[in-house]
Amino acid sequence: MSKLRKIKVANGIFWLEVPEADVYILCGCPADTVKHLKKQGLIHTRSEKGITFESGPNAILLSDLLVQNGRFANLAEFPVMQMLYRQGMILPNHPKNTNIKPILIGSEDQVEAQMQYIYRGNYGLVSEEEFRSAGMSPDETKELMNLKLKFAYGKVHETEDILDTVIVKNEPTEIRNGVFIRHLRLNVFEFQYQGEFVTVDLNLAHNENYSAPYSLSFHNIKREYFAIIHSGQGDGWDINRPSMSSIIMFQGKIYLIDAEPNILNSLIALGININEIEGIFHTHAHDDHFAGLTTLMRADHRVRYFATPLVRISVAKKLSALASIEEKNFSDYFEVNDLEFNIWNNIEGLEVYPMISPHPVENNVFIFRALCEDGYKTYAHYADTVDLDVLKGMISEDGISEKFYYQVEKEYLQEVNLKKIDVGGELIHGKAEDFRRDTSRKIILSHTSLELTHQQKEIGSGAPFGMVDVLIPAHQDYLRQYAFQYLRSYFPSAPLYQLRILLNNSVITFNPETIMLKTGTIPNEIYLILTGNVEHIQSGTGRQSILSAGALIGEISGLNNIPSTDTYRAVSFVQALRLPPSLYLEFVKKNDLYGKIERIQEKRKFLQKTWLLGYSISYLKQVTLTRSMNFHHYPAGEIFLDKNCPDLYVVKNGKLQIYIGKDIFETLEGGDFFGEEGVLFEMPSLFKIRATEPVEICKISGDGLLDIPVIRWKLFETFKKRRKNLLDPALNSLPIFYWRSEYSINIRKIDDHHQQMLEKANKLCEAIVAKKEAHILNASINFFIDFTLFHFAEEENLLKEHYYNDYESHRDKHQRLIEDVLKIKEQISNDGIEMNMEVLDLFKDWIINHILTEDRKYGPYLNAKGVF
Repeated sequence: MSKLRKIKVANGIFWLEVPEADVYILCGCPADTVKHLKKQGLIHTRSEKGITFESGPNAILLSDLLVQNGRFANLAEFPVMQMLYRQGMILPNHPKNTNIKPILIGSEDQVEAQMQYIYRGNYGLVSEEEFRSAGMSPDETKELMNLKLKFAYGKVHETEDILDTVIVKNEPTEIRNGVFIRHLRLNVFEFQYQGEFVTVDLNLAHNENYSAPYSLSFHNIKREYFAIIHSGQGDGWDINRPSMSSIIMFQGKIYLIDAEPNILNSLIALGININEIEGIFHTHAHDDHFAGLTTLMRADHRVRYFATPLVRISVAKKLSALASIEEKNFSDYFEVNDLEFNIWNNIEGLEVYPMISPHPVENNVFIFRALCEDGYKTYAHYADTVDLDVLKGMISEDGISEKFYYQVEKEYLQEVNLKKIDVGGELIHGKAEDFRRDTSRKIILSHTSLELTHQQKEIGSGAPFGMVDVLIPAHQDYLRQYAFQYLRSYFPSAPLYQLRILLNNSVITFNPETIMLKTGTIPNEIYLILTGNVEHIQSGTGRQSILSAGALIGEISGLNNIPSTDTYRAVSFVQALRLPPSLYLEFVKKNDLYGKIERIQEKRKFLQKTWLLGYSISYLKQVTLTRSMNFHHYPAGEIFLDKNCPDLYVVKNGKLQIYIGKDIFETLEGGDFFGEEGVLFEMPSLFKIRATEPVEICKISGDGLLDIPVIRWKLFETFKKRRKNLLDPALNSLPIFYWRSEYSINIRKIDDHHQQMLEKANKLCEAIVAKKEAHILNASINFFIDFTLFHFAEEENLLKEHYYNDYESHRDKHQRLIEDVLKIKEQISNDGIEMNMEVLDLFKDWIINHILTEDRKYGPYLNAKGVF
């Protein structure tokens, strides 16, 4: 019988167990992984010494890739919480608390990112300074810190206090008790135990995606004036339902309340495309309310983000740790709209009243209201609440005040038309009994994976997925309003009366999985999608994409009366405006639009074939992009990006090479792109690009690209990937720490420093390889660190002297790097660290990345000031 057992749990998720060594590893942890394990029977309930608890993994293997096929691959917060609390590994006097920590396994960068993300997920803001930065008064700060410490059993623990880590390398590394792991290639790992070997491949296939652990029925939702769609009633452990969430429809617009894991599945089932989302009201940063934010980052517009600064700052810190971006970049992906506590904030007629609700992380609950002939109609969304008895027990000198307690109680019991409450119980969640005296007209019980008791059913109702509570009905046709807006955007020069001719056609509803137009078929109708999701299958290529509201189906084939080359299939309920081809053709002729439409469609067809500009970009955004696209032909040998350029280049035909000197780092073909450095940071390219044969290139203006979050994210991921190639010995003919003229930022003093730093690092590398004596190595590394500190000080003085606009951020990065190197220096002086190539790995990443990324950003600025 094998001692190593591997089970496939779901796409990109495996279970590996070695019972003899007491090692149980969850391999891969995308959204809702714990629910998958429960569904597969790999987590079950047991009792010991009178205590009931769950079984489960005691280690987690992270993906090498943060994102796969557009979805985040590493969301370890809930698996870690399951190990610590539901298994009991951290609970005092628990039979599973053996002082052996759970383990996080993976590459150094992914482990570090997850440790910080878990830390912020556990605690949110962790200091008085952070609370004050969110606008809290000294008294409020003190009370909220006391509250946090009560939830945290008196201490905020560093993640290192509760988790062990194992960094995976190319050679076998022991996990625990004789179980070893090694890295075979990207996202492929080999486990070894007593002569047995098992390989785990966490890569998703091109057409694969992480799956939800539950299936959802489809719903055809009518757009209302003010209504609530119940999109989630479960919690982070419920294997049958999405986590607690709601969707507000107001004046035909769609607003989310929280972003649960696998939110895309919920939206598809409800016939809502991600690009239809106007905004999100966010309660707090726990993953069952937060994980879907990473999906919203893939929208083709910045979704409006509504929360109090207290919550927004907490969320930004966690998201920046997870995605390895800076906190200030939160606003690159979301349009931030800060709300004030305890007043009505007016959002274009929808008013919202945020209130603090006690929780381990910063949390605001909301009451919404909208005006109608009967006055205001109100909806309260209380996620998450706290058991009032638990909160009362926190009243003390080092806890909360009685005033705070009674304020929370009063706010919980405010009368509204509709109220959704958290009844998850235990230490950090609410209970239904606290709302028995609530006089609200309807209460919805939510945030639980348990069957409701008879006592709970006496207090509140349930709400199956997709149920809608209409507070103010619509007496207008929002679908035709959408249709007019789309047609007006496409044809701004057409007279309004002619657009109204097109609008005077029927709206058709397609059931999920219906073929709307089949390849090889001449369309009888052209369809303008108004709601829902349509799968576009490019016949013969294996490519597919999702079309959303605003897309035209069958336009070119309908105008020309020729068979469609592609297939279009409803993914959800789809509502579309029917446009008879003969009428549409007459409209096109009268407005002399045929040539323009043909050119736009030809460019769109090219965009659809690219990874960067095809999937997730709405039809309307693609049409906008076509206006700044120009195609150019270049001969073999043409060199690109030898100067700073803010445009993006996308290859249509031919091949190019990305290179520095003699080293070729990547070959580009049709659909690939370059120029991301100039678009993202307005800085010169580090690499040269050379055409190896005649090429046709699409040049797209960088203006506007960064306003599309999904494009910004893909550009940033590509930028990081190409920088990492510089650290790959297989791609470099020169030592990693070798100065290249391409590294210059065109400021002599700084270039001299950088060259010396790399020379010193290279000599240190050679000394380690030659296994020089410890005192020689220590002297060498100390000299290197001291020179680096000197360089940072000189650089900061230069930036400050010339009023560099990103000076503070650059200085803060220096400070973090200084903390890292001083920690290493202290370990060396205390003989606490072995002088081997691992030490250089710590230097390698930050030297290369800081010099070749952060420092290159200020080069053009100082050059413009006359500094060379």
